[in-house]
Amino acid sequence: MNYGMNALNAKAQIITQNSDIPKINAKAEDKALRKQTDAFESVIIKMLMDNAMKDEKSLFSSQNDPGDKIYKSMYRDELSKASAGSFGFSQMLYDYLSKKDS
Repeated sequence: MNYGMNALNAKAQIITQNSDIPKINAKAEDKALRKQTDAFESVIIKMLMDNAMKDEKSLFSSQNDPGDKIYKSMYRDELSKASAGSFGFSQMLYDYLSKKDS
């Protein structure tokens, strides 16, 4: 039995339930399609950042503030939205969907 894959699948289900995954309409206009693919890339980036920083230790303090996790999650969310469109996932998805529509 592959316990690692079961844990990954369970984690993916939890993440998808907790976040609002944007819907992509392949028949949308170019500008709307670009916005949708950027939003999808933002979700991917947020998931990567959350996973990378799950075991993060505080560099400046040994105690955890009550809102520390929430604040860091909000920060990563905004950072992922600002970074959307610059990692290439959005462009690949946009290219694929716009060719398929033609």
